[in-house]
Amino acid sequence: MMGWTETLRTAIAALNARRMRSLLTMLGILIGIAAVMLTVGLGQGASAQISSQINSLGSNLIIVSPSQTTTSGGFRGGGGSASTLTTQDATLLADRAVVPDVAAVAPTSTASGSLQSAESTWTSTVIGTVPDWLSVRAREVSSGRFFTDAEVNSSASVAVIGEDTATELFTSANPVGQTISINGQAFTVIGVLASAGSSLSSNDDDTVVVPSTTYAARLSTSTNANSVSSIYLEGKDAESLSAAYQQVKTALLASHQVTSDNADFTVSTQASLVETATSITGIVTLLLGGVAGISLLVGGIGVMNIMLVSVSERVREIGLRKALGATPAIIRRQFLVEAGILGMLGGVVGIALGFIGAAILTPILGMTVVISIPATLLALVVSLGIGIVAGVYPATRAAKLAPIDALRSE
Repeated sequence: MMGWTETLRTAIAALNARRMRSLLTMLGILIGIAAVMLTVGLGQGASAQISSQINSLGSNLIIVSPSQTTTSGGFRGGGGSASTLTTQDATLLADRAVVPDVAAVAPTSTASGSLQSAESTWTSTVIGTVPDWLSVRAREVSSGRFFTDAEVNSSASVAVIGEDTATELFTSANPVGQTISINGQAFTVIGVLASAGSSLSSNDDDTVVVPSTTYAARLSTSTNANSVSSIYLEGKDAESLSAAYQQVKTALLASHQVTSDNADFTVSTQASLVETATSITGIVTLLLGGVAGISLLVGGIGVMNIMLVSVSERVREIGLRKALGATPAIIRRQFLVEAGILGMLGGVVGIALGFIGAAILTPILGMTVVISIPATLLALVVSLGIGIVAGVYPATRAAKLAPIDALRSE
């Protein structure tokens, strides 16, 4: 009786005899496997990058933003278009009796500013805030210092600039101690922020931070000197972030005398931002993976097609084997092993192609393409399964051939 070793040797010899056909048959499977690996890897890489950018905003972060406005003509503005947050809101949220699970509060106002130094000009984002902004946003000063509460109270004309801003404005001199102009107003640079990279759609290294009182008095274009663009809060720890979120929302609803249905502000946490971003990238990855998976189906059909052709071409061989005592089970096994080898080889080459593609795409896209080992092993099992499943019908057809009819075939 023909053993598994002999079956495997015969299958390899049969595939090797039709080498080009076998390679073309594997092509569909290997492209499908590589496509699925890369699309899933891109999705996981994008999710990881977005999560990293959100986490770079700060530790245990809560963000309060203005809600949308409605004009007199009935047209709604986008979220954040209103000026519904004030310094009084920040003072309320800094009260530990009101929000005991918040560690620090940093009201911020932002605008685009035209900068000028003795060497160059530049346009950057200007932020008016308080000293706690540094800890709330998890930032550090690489040279010089950050401004103090005393400088906020005195509306001092001091500024701390980002690393990219410093590079653009000062090519030769040390920025600390130099004077710059912000929208025509003179400021003294007292520090340079350490690099933080980009967070979401902004470049956190291209910024100018000034005391909130100085911003309101000299740079703000708002008619309400107490309005702020957003309020950043730092929870005491990750465990109390949910409680802090509820405390902040409850306090502002009561202060603004609104309900959750008509609130003029929105509160979001670091965790909710990550969850939303991950959900979106997960759906996109699933859709792209499904599209790529179609090529696996096409590859399986290719295997079935080539095995049917192989059965047609080897009718006399099948008849001879049956005449010599081969049972239908042995014939069926022979063709299933051939189909399984095609699927397995296609999977192995496809996985190799996926790793090569990830290595090439990572520097091109500037984003790590994450190759999941469990997903890769699953892809290998799937490719083997596709080969075997696709070979079931041709193998069954070969097993059912009557020896006398097969030997009589031309």
